[in-house]
This record gives sequence, structure tokens and C-alpha cells, in this order.
Amino acid sequence: MIEVSVVARHSQAQDICSFELARADGAPLPAFEAGAHIDVHLPDGLIRQYSLCNPPWEQQRYLIGVLKDPASRGGSRAMHEQMQVGQKLAISEPRNLFPLAEDAQRSLLFAGGIGITPILCMAERLHQLGADFQLHYCARSSERAAFVERLQASPFAERVQLHFDDGPAAQRLDAAALLAKPAADTHLYVCGPGGFMAHVLSTAKAQGWADERAHREYFAAAPVSHEHDGSFAVQLVSSGQILQIPADKSVAAVLEASGIVIPLSCEQGICGTCLTRVLAGEPEHRDLFLTEAEQAQNDQFTPCCSRAKSPLLVLDL
Repeated sequence: MIEVSVVARHSQAQDICSFELARADGAPLPAFEAGAHIDVHLPDGLIRQYSLCNPPWEQQRYLIGVLKDPASRGGSRAMHEQMQVGQKLAISEPRNLFPLAEDAQRSLLFAGGIGITPILCMAERLHQLGADFQLHYCARSSERAAFVERLQASPFAERVQLHFDDGPAAQRLDAAALLAKPAADTHLYVCGPGGFMAHVLSTAKAQGWADERAHREYFAAAPVSHEHDGSFAVQLVSSGQILQIPADKSVAAVLEASGIVIPLSCEQGICGTCLTRVLAGEPEHRDLFLTEAEQAQNDQFTPCCSRAKSPLLVLDL
């Protein structure tokens, strides 16, 4: 864990604030790569992940952008209402679950709303590399688009296209045209609200994009109905212990109640922190972290949200 202070706070757009974090002693922070995020430990015990959106060669500060989500589970509300300049926080070292393929011939970056945060960092890095890329930033309106001034003042401003839902029809995103005829050496990166990501990724799939060249990072999972959830069992391979998972509890919750500690963070199947090997049985995947091809292998799952199709899962625990 790293102790930092909030050294600056700025309003970037309607309901979006940026927070600049630095060590109190001025020492360098751990280096990070474009696409990385940090875990922020909030005073009330909540842990939330925020992408780093400052240039990835900086080590004196971390910059994060936080949307005040009306459906907040407490994290974004706490950031907006409690985090003022001078506030101390504990954060993790950066982790990168959304890495940039720096050797790609070309990169297409798609950001929706607050999804601009990791994408902005990627654009900074690609420009530094002298790489070919295009950034498409979509928002409901210009008032809700964060970091626009920074984008427009950047040395790669001509590579940035803005798309606003309330703007003229001619400037709206045409994903089908932009993703047509994918070249084998072009990579796609998408981050933003679930509906936006589903649109871009489904369009890419229809246009023939290979799954390994379509990279994604989700900020939140869509609500999942638990109406038809059933019970099943998990077995721990190390001890042979069998635990019953009732319909109203997650595997992670039952493991924790039994004294079996697994790392948890988002608890929505987004971050992959709790990813666990499955040695036998068939998971019912409900995560957004694994690709479809990885899910089809059925050799790992996210116990925070995923369940089982088979009566028993044998876990590498």
C-alpha cells in the first residue's frame, strides 16, 4: 500500500472531477504503463478502481478522473463529497489489465464518457512512440465530456474526433464505417458505459475483428437477474472440503465466511482480481473480464459473481 495525498482537485465536466495524487514526502511513485489503474482505499472501507490518465512517463503524481454516478454504490459519491485537497488516501501500486500493444501498426481508440481516462493515457503513449492511431471520444454532450481542453491542446489533436449525442448528425459516431475492413496489424481499444462498449464491440465482431485484437475495459457490470439462481457446491482441491453455495450467496462470500481468503476488489467480475482456476465442473460465467474464448475453456472463473452449471466445481484452492 502507498500513502498519498490529494494535491489538486478540478472539475473536468458535469459530474466529473479529477484528483491529483502524490506522496506526501515527494518521493517518486511506482512507474506505470498506459491502461493501468490503481485501487483506491476510501475511509469507509470501500475499494474502488480508477484508471490513471496522466502521461505514463510521470512518476511524481497520479491523475484519476471520477464520475459521480447516480447509481453509485458509495465509491464515486465518497470521492466527490469527501476527497478534498490535503486528504490522505491509501492506494495500491498500479496494475494493468488493459495493456497497450505498442508494436501494433495502427491503433483505434474508442472512449465513451468517463472511459476517456485510460484511453487518454494510451493516446499520450502512442504519440510518444510516434505510432499511428485515431481517438474517437463519445459523450452525451460537450458539457459531459472530460479532458476536452487537454485533448484539443495536445500535439495529437488532429487525431482526435469528438462525437456528441446532442450534436449534428454528421459528427455522430459511425462505428460500422470506422471498423470496416480490419487490417491484421490494427488493434482496437474500447472503454466506457456498457451500452457503448456493446455497440462498438458487436460492430467490430460483425466486421470480422479477431477477438485478440479487440481490447476492452469495463467500469461497471450491468445488473444481473438472480431470480433463477440455484444452489451448487465447490470443492477445494487442497483439502477436499466441500462447501455448499446457496442461491442467495456468491462463491466468494461463502469462501470468506469459511475462513478461506481470496483477493477481492470490484466484486462485479470486471477486474479479474479474484480469478480462480477450475479443475473440474462447468462454470456459469457472469464476468466481463474473460474473453468469450477464455470462458469457453472453463478452466477459470470469477467467484465474486460467476456460478456453476454443474452440481460441483472443483477449485484450485
